[in-house]
Amino acid sequence: MKLSIELDREPDGRWIAEVSELNVLLYGSSKQDAIQRAQAAANEILLDRIAHAELPGTITAIFDIAA
Repeated sequence: MKLSIELDREPDGRWIAEVSELNVLLYGSSKQDAIQRAQAAANEILLDRIAHAELPGTITAIFDIAA
């Protein structure tokens, strides 16, 4: 499953990472921190959907990072 992470920076310096396909929006103190948080949250959502039989059990997330 291909997911996109879109990044933006707030005036206060925090980074925002959004995975729109899963309605995930997270802040990070750095660009890399925001990306890691978004990837971790997306993976947890996918695991939950697999556990509830909403997705097949053999799915792999591939992240496309758009700066």
